[in-house]
Amino acid sequence: MSSLALVLLLLVLGTLILTGLNQQLESFRSLVNGESVSLRRQADVQSLLEWGRMQRWLLQPEQQCKQRQSLRVCLRVLSEDRVLLIAGDNDLTLWRGGEIAEGRVRFSPHGWSDFCPLKESALCRLP
Repeated sequence: MSSLALVLLLLVLGTLILTGLNQQLESFRSLVNGESVSLRRQADVQSLLEWGRMQRWLLQPEQQCKQRQSLRVCLRVLSEDRVLLIAGDNDLTLWRGGEIAEGRVRFSPHGWSDFCPLKESALCRLP
């Protein structure tokens, strides 16, 4: 009888341990999925910014946007010689500065920025 009770006790303890491990695994899986989605979105916005960099932009109007899937990329003419390329959605935005030279838009070779490069943050939002 005592050996049967010991087997049942081991069975109950094993079940509790496995249940705890399963909960921990589900928690880690949720974290990894969230990180994966975040990385995918970041890559999508970076790709969109690069796509926008390769587009032909006009110097007028001062704000122009193009859409690709659910994301938008916009060019904002800041002055006679400065532009800002903005890509993203409401939650994630990337920027790339540029200049107007010889009547064409040329973007900075230094790459993108993940923070607004302007003092006035309203100019950094997607229109």
